[in-house]
Amino acid sequence: MSEHFGTLPDGTRVRRWTLERAGVRVRVLSYGGIVQSIEVPGGVDVVLGFADLDGYLAHPGPYFGALVGRYANRIAGGRFPLDGLTYALARNHAGNALHGGERGFDKRVWDGEPVPHGVRLSRVSPHGEEGYPGRLEIAVTYSLDADGALRVAYEAVTDAPTPVNPTQHSYFNLAGSGSAGGHRLRVAASRYLPVGADQIPTGVEPVDGTRFDFRGGRETGPGYDHNLVLDKGVTDEPVGVAELSDPVSGRFLTVATTEPGIQLYTADHLGEPFAPGAGIALETQHFPDSPNRPEFPDTVLRPGEVFRSETVYGFGAR
Repeated sequence: MSEHFGTLPDGTRVRRWTLERAGVRVRVLSYGGIVQSIEVPGGVDVVLGFADLDGYLAHPGPYFGALVGRYANRIAGGRFPLDGLTYALARNHAGNALHGGERGFDKRVWDGEPVPHGVRLSRVSPHGEEGYPGRLEIAVTYSLDADGALRVAYEAVTDAPTPVNPTQHSYFNLAGSGSAGGHRLRVAASRYLPVGADQIPTGVEPVDGTRFDFRGGRETGPGYDHNLVLDKGVTDEPVGVAELSDPVSGRFLTVATTEPGIQLYTADHLGEPFAPGAGIALETQHFPDSPNRPEFPDTVLRPGEVFRSETVYGFGAR
């Protein structure tokens, strides 16, 4: 089901699609590919969002529920080398490129068409958009599986080499309100990426004996904006890697992905109308600054190749 959701200041109309299956209801916007809400059985909304378009326009910085790209996370200095050339990107965070730049995928209106149990969003990112080379054709399909799991499938092609690393930026709060600080997280990750003051990775380190060791499950708490290196690496099909749970309500979220990393962000810098720590982002993606780090998994898409990525969010209660 789709409906009119609002109108941007330039007159562009924004649509909203509602997906329902197995007691789960998901609402998706054409603006930013935003997941506005995820209602699990019992009618509790487990992601942060706004009731109207004005809310998203007034609070763009946290990327509430949005698709981000062309490159999720940070690229150091907003520059990277590729095939003998150096490309300069929009620098929109502490001198670095973050989440695609000043007007990344999260601030664009996507075309939408219904597919079985879901919606397929697509757009063309032209050569030079936010400094990225190549004309990128990208599609993202949101769909609900038979058990109510939300599947997010990405596909892209390009006419020139370009880094590609999109992600989904929902903030989860399984309690439905209040703080998510008491949530417990388990992640199959034996390593993580420590960062400097500018949030750029300084290397790869084991999680042993650190607060980044979520292998056995632990409370999240504040102070996380780091990429956890998944033990499974890059896979062709989604593999289960994480579980987030709320001990009070008994609700839990599972994450399966083809990606090699998860950016754990505990939302310490959220402001009105949400308090810091009101949600937890689990951004499945390749690693920050990979275009400048040849030792990291490659993120360059070349002509003739097809970029594919898939993440599945499952919901349940104990």
